[in-house]
Amino acid sequence: MSNRIFQSVIAQLKEATERTIGVIDGEGYVVSCSDPALVGEKWQDAVLKLGSVQDGIAVAGKRTFKTLNGSNTYFDYAAFADGDDENARATCIMSAVALSGAKMYYEEKHDKGTFVKNIITDNIMPGDIYIRAKELHFTTDVQRAVFLVRQIGRADVAAVDILQGMFADKQQNFVLSINETDVAVVKQIQPGTETEDLIKIAENIEETLKNELFTKTVIGIGTIANHLRELADSYKEAQVAIEVGKVFDTEKSIITYENLGIGRLIYQLPTTLCEIFLSEVFKKNSIDSLDQETLFTINKFFENNLNVSETSRKLFVHRNTLVYRLEKIKKLTGLDLREFDHAIVFKVALMVKKYLASRENRMI
Repeated sequence: MSNRIFQSVIAQLKEATERTIGVIDGEGYVVSCSDPALVGEKWQDAVLKLGSVQDGIAVAGKRTFKTLNGSNTYFDYAAFADGDDENARATCIMSAVALSGAKMYYEEKHDKGTFVKNIITDNIMPGDIYIRAKELHFTTDVQRAVFLVRQIGRADVAAVDILQGMFADKQQNFVLSINETDVAVVKQIQPGTETEDLIKIAENIEETLKNELFTKTVIGIGTIANHLRELADSYKEAQVAIEVGKVFDTEKSIITYENLGIGRLIYQLPTTLCEIFLSEVFKKNSIDSLDQETLFTINKFFENNLNVSETSRKLFVHRNTLVYRLEKIKKLTGLDLREFDHAIVFKVALMVKKYLASRENRMI
């Protein structure tokens, strides 16, 4: 915190009162004052008095003190005014309000965490990133990973505190509350960090929140950002990972943007284009004409890499039975899943159908 900010406010307040006013820090040192001769003095008794009151107001050495921003047992700064009467109390409280506002503005403007949050949420112009980074002595070209932690069902505000404890280095790692359910973790990583390493970090986050708060989470991971300006893209990718995962990977609680595959492309398609695609693929019969048993067979066939023998073994059916089912599917749809090109088309069609169903549910 720059004491010049306090001194500027005090200089303006001095015109409204004849009393000496100023600011002490958490150790009792006078850091700003309308009487420059007092700057540098240490008033330990004021610190002790402020630590023992409930409302953040105390009298010590015939001076009235008020902690800034309403803190009580612990404070960074406190305003003071000469005197222990009602006028001194009123002057001190008004000074504290003005100084708290200046302090909050300064911290919002210069705090690194706020800076990073403004980057990922696109609340800062790209050209200003370099200027602000220089002001904050912020390293711009190191690798950072973005994890978006979303609480499912019951959300607990304590999740932010727990994550801050896990990533305690506030000069390199940032835990940012986005909304009631979402917390973004921006972590500086070493060169050569792989996707598997990021997944392990996410697993640790998931397990810790589960054990500490009994909270269920889903975590999206963006691609590694090599520069500050790439953080916003990585954050958006983490958001997309969660949204696409809700459609195509419902059983996964940790989803990486890099591993979304074709689902990422489908998610970005217009619904009208998806509907046209389905109508062109299933010219004979709609995909809805396939019953649940047939769809289950198809999914198992895909899971076993179009291997007839392996799929029949997993389904506990004779090989000929599976072949019969595949012929039935070919007759209904015109697609032979034993042919690779047909299988790809059918797989994409199933995913498109799933995507359209999710859009319909979202609109209800």
